[in-house]
Amino acid sequence: MSEGLIAIDRVSMNFGATEAVRDVTLSVAAGTIFGLVGSDGAGKSTLLRMAATMIPPASGRITVGGLDVVRERRRVKPLIGYMPQRFGLYPDLTVEENLEFFMQIFGIPRRERQARKERYLGFSNLLPFLDRQAGNLSGGMKQKLGLACVLVHEPKALILDEPTNGVDPVSRQEFWEILAQMRSNGMTIFVSTAYLDEGERCDRLGLMHRARLLAQGDPETIRGAAPDLEEAVIARIQAVDQELVHDAFQH
Repeated sequence: MSEGLIAIDRVSMNFGATEAVRDVTLSVAAGTIFGLVGSDGAGKSTLLRMAATMIPPASGRITVGGLDVVRERRRVKPLIGYMPQRFGLYPDLTVEENLEFFMQIFGIPRRERQARKERYLGFSNLLPFLDRQAGNLSGGMKQKLGLACVLVHEPKALILDEPTNGVDPVSRQEFWEILAQMRSNGMTIFVSTAYLDEGERCDRLGLMHRARLLAQGDPETIRGAAPDLEEAVIARIQAVDQELVHDAFQH
């Protein structure tokens, strides 16, 4: 396995009797977008949480920038910005107050805060809404504020768990334009998505189903001879499920 900025090597995870991730190996190269796609419950969120140091893998190893996410967790955390599906914005605080809160949590020196506020709220097109309560933002604006909040400590890699789920199509487009701009500036992005049209925007994709990584490669490779990525993914998942049914009857 080639060593990427994020390197996942033979990682597995169980929750009781439930197998969440089975023997996954992949590498996220610096300055690229690696997307995870697949069925609900496939293990995508669990894999991202392990990469983000939120839970330790049952077996295998994950490194970020060459640092082990379990043994060197404190050194890894400043390198990553993690945005879970339900990001913890404070609805009663304004856009500006939310960002100030996260800058305080991350220990950003006061002399740097104004510049970072202008940089990341400007980047997210939120400067005109500084005084709006987060609870009164649209879904797309909440996601952009969440992104700004995980960027304020200027991590080397972003780990995003279905950041546009439930967001309107225009806001999804705008969010991915921001991600593409960040990639062009050298950011490394590890993201899961429920939308296969977003998968087309990634440099590499991993297809997960039933805890396993079924395939990985650039979107064109995953698509193969299928007319689009959606048909390719559905066909691959159905083929795996049919194999499982066949094996069950054989036994």
